[in-house]
Formats: sequence, structure tokens, C-alpha cells
Amino acid sequence: MRGGLDVGIAGCGVAGLALGTLLAKAGWRVTIYDRLEKPAPLGSGLIVQPVGMAVLAKLGLAGRARELGARIDRLFGRVLPTDRVVLDVRYRALDPLSHGIGVHRGALFEILFAAAVAAGVAFEPHRDVRAAKSGRFQFADGSESAHFHLLVDALGVRSPLSPKAGRPLAYGALWASLDWPDGGGFDAHALEQRYVAARRMVGVLPIGRLGEQAPQQAAFFWSLKGGDLGAWRNTSIDVWKDEVRSVWPQTEPFLAQVKTHNDLVFANYTHRTLATPLSRGIVHVGDSFRCTSPQLGQGANMALLDAFALSHALTSVRGLDEALEAYARMRLTHTQLYQLASWLFTPVYQSDSSMLPFLRDWIAGPLSRIPPVPQILAALVTGAIGSPLQAIGAEPMDARAATMLPSADVSS
Repeated sequence: MRGGLDVGIAGCGVAGLALGTLLAKAGWRVTIYDRLEKPAPLGSGLIVQPVGMAVLAKLGLAGRARELGARIDRLFGRVLPTDRVVLDVRYRALDPLSHGIGVHRGALFEILFAAAVAAGVAFEPHRDVRAAKSGRFQFADGSESAHFHLLVDALGVRSPLSPKAGRPLAYGALWASLDWPDGGGFDAHALEQRYVAARRMVGVLPIGRLGEQAPQQAAFFWSLKGGDLGAWRNTSIDVWKDEVRSVWPQTEPFLAQVKTHNDLVFANYTHRTLATPLSRGIVHVGDSFRCTSPQLGQGANMALLDAFALSHALTSVRGLDEALEAYARMRLTHTQLYQLASWLFTPVYQSDSSMLPFLRDWIAGPLSRIPPVPQILAALVTGAIGSPLQAIGAEPMDARAATMLPSADVSS
């Protein structure tokens, strides 16, 4: 389909910005609406996996993400009180040079936002989208947008444009972006976690820096039930710190940076998948299409893949309806596989179950070190299961090249 059509995108997150940039570069007229007066990211940090880096390479942004981010080679976890290793996923099991990129959400946002502005995307801030009808967004103040040939819902898990589906998960997490300690004994290239059964989890993820002169940081997180959030807020922060120390004493350099409850942000998680990313008059991308817990670390990567798939379909398939159907087909298998995997893995690490952590520690853990299980786990973490890039039409080597090669950005 040729460019020159008008597209309205609700939501200025990873999916909305990536899609807007790709379509604007292809000649589409793109407007992004966001409820904030100044668009900004939500959350602490994440891992951009090789498949996500391949999309950033298509945008010409993989190099910048590598500069600001931190190379992640390994996902590693121990369980108390035995100190037994129950998680050890190494990227090199899949490819000797493969790795992820830990990145601050703020850094990723700035990279994508600058690219969208440079591509000519128009922005309408302070626009609280509540509904969509007849090619127009309807806002909370009763006004509506101009007419568009295509409306895109990139508003995320609580999108009012997305059909109601799924269920909230009992467990969420407290998050903070904290400065990386000198000599703290942490692996600067690994996501490290400690567990008490599946009821307690503390983790440290290197996420690079927000800018050239900014310090290196880590995403620090603590598993917590949503129903326990009020009690946590009403308890001294020092009591909570003592609990974290009892699980992982070496986190003291991070805990010293937390002064009040307000230094941490609580994230709720929801598991849902729409039967199709297509609704009447609108197409869904990112968390408005599917969302889950972050146990497999695929949220931003799914959003980037959605953006790439939709832009590819819109620019290569004749006819708008046909292009949208092609987008839905491109993302079907990969989405179903990872939603199933997340549904299976989440209670193993966040739940009140006693049996699941026992199976994890004494059966799944040892098996994970016997080939070909390490290779399968590495493929799962990198986002490669289901061959999402090939389904979209990307070259099979795009993900590997984008992660490893300085010249991988291919913005043309």
C-alpha cells in the first residue's frame, strides 16, 4: 500500500512511537495522542532482546540503544535457604555472541521519541483518549480528533479502546532505578534474582544510563502482592529493608539509596490476550493487544515486533483491510506461544504455591542444565521461539546482527 494516508495513534509508548516512526518514514501522515502534557515513560528498566534490537536496527536506533544500555549475557537466580541455583539462562547457549541489552525505560523513550520527531510525526499532548468511532478519537473533554484512515490503539494494558479480557495477577512488583554501586559484587552483565519459594523475589538488572553524562544504573525490584501494597505503605521503610536484607544482604548499596516509600513504584500485572488485534475501526498493538507478567521480559520486544509487523503489512499489502488481516496473521503464532509460556512460568516465580517452587528447584533446575534444554531456554528468552522476524518478512540474521554488530542499524 502506498504512503500518504492519515493514521492516528493513541499512546506515546514503545509501540506507538516505533510504529509512528516507521509509517512516517514510509510517507504516511502520523499523529500521536497522549494524555500527559509532556509524553514520558512509565517504569524502570527492561531488556531489549535480539528480536527487539532487530526492529531498532530497522529504525536506525540499535547503535544508540547499545551505547546507553548494558550488555546482558545471563539470567541467574538462587533460592533460599539452600542458596541453590534454580535459574541460569545463558545467551551463548544459543549463539556464542548473542546477548540482550538492559536499558532504562527513560533512555529507550528518548531514543524513540527523538526518532519520531525527526521522521515528522505530529504530537498532540494532554489528550485523554476515551473512545474511537468513525475514524476519530473521542477525548475525555468531549472533543474529538480529525478523521483518520486508520486508528491505532497503543494505550497499553488499561486501554479504554481494547475489549475487556484477561485477569489481573495477584503479584506485582516494587521498582526503582538506582545508581550502580562500585564494588558491590554484582554482575554488570546479568539479571540476578534471589527467591524464597515463589512468595518473595528480589532482583537487580543493569540498565545502562539515561544520558552521556549520567551514572550507570540498575533496575531494582521486589515482588509484592497487590493486596499487600497498603500494608507495605503503612509499615516503616526500614522494616521492609530488613526483609530484603534477609533475602539478599548484598543489596545494601541499593537499599541505602531508598529513603522513603515514594522512591519505589508499584507495578500491577495482568494476563490477557485478545483473540485478534483487530476491533471495529481500530487495530491494537503492544499491551493493548496482549499483556502478561514480566517474567520472560518480552513486553517491549512484543511492542516493537507489533509495530514492525503492522508497518510492514501496511506498506507492502494492497488494500487496508487486507493489510490489517496480514498483520494479525504475522503476529498470531509468536503471540500465542509466548502468552502460553508466560502463563506457565509466572506462578513458578510469583505465587503462593509450595509445589511449583519445589518442582522448579529440584526438577526443572537440574534439567535446565542438560542439553538441549539450555538452548531452548536461551531461544525462549531471546524471543526467537516462533520465528517472529521471519513471519514478518525480515532476514533471519537481522536479530543476531542488530545485537552484535556496530554497523547493524539499517534505517533505509
